[in-house]
Amino acid sequence: MRRVFCVLLVLGLTSPALADDDYPFLRSALTVGPATFTKWSGFYFGGQLGYAESNVDFTSATQPLVSYSLRNTTLEDVAAPSKYQVLGRSAADAAGYGGFMGYNTQWQDLIVGVEGNYTHTSFDATAPVNTISRLTTVSGSTYSINIAGTGNLQLTDYASLRARAGPVIGNFLPYGFAGIAVGRGSYNVTSLVYGQQNPSSPPHVPCDLVLAPTCVDYSFSGSGSQSNALLYGFTLGGGLDWAVTPNVFVRSEFEFVQFAPIASINVSIVGARVGAGFKF
Repeated sequence: MRRVFCVLLVLGLTSPALADDDYPFLRSALTVGPATFTKWSGFYFGGQLGYAESNVDFTSATQPLVSYSLRNTTLEDVAAPSKYQVLGRSAADAAGYGGFMGYNTQWQDLIVGVEGNYTHTSFDATAPVNTISRLTTVSGSTYSINIAGTGNLQLTDYASLRARAGPVIGNFLPYGFAGIAVGRGSYNVTSLVYGQQNPSSPPHVPCDLVLAPTCVDYSFSGSGSQSNALLYGFTLGGGLDWAVTPNVFVRSEFEFVQFAPIASINVSIVGARVGAGFKF
């Protein structure tokens, strides 16, 4: 019995060493390597194709022209015909092509970067016309007022400078962006306000030059245009980059651009594009 006890004691003392050597999975500490992510940091550039819709609001475009035509008149001071909305809203679709280049910084699975983006396109929007006729009395005179106009805007290209960020998910980089935008285009707006002033009392409508010989016809036209005008605004959107190889990626993207009013014309763009790029 004493010999059996001694054998068991020796085995008990040596078993931890045997466990370390023969059963490494029983060890309490395991070494884990650092997480790895697809490399997106550094410079990149590429090309793109897209399709977009421009929404152009001409409803206020004739107001400054009519206001200038009727400046210093009682009719404008009291009845304000310049506020009549003669023109409407228009939409134009167009394809586009361009390029992009940028720089990414990488914080493990988070990408933060800056990008410049350019698109050449050919938007051509023409305003629908709704001629307005009104009859009003101002300072004892009756006025017939008729207002007409035209409006057209062509946008040839636009570009943006954006900040963007997104998480790395395998070989994919979904991202969102926001930034400033600039566009180049041409516009032409015309206005025509005409009618009669009838100071007779009681007024004869329509004017009868025999019964109301004091009726006076009036007509004022105005126009405003500019070629290669610059538009400024902001851009918002998102997209997805897919690393096909360590240096080549493809992308799809959605973008909204809103420009500040130019000549009282409001312009916005909603579009989508696909592209491919090279990173190094």
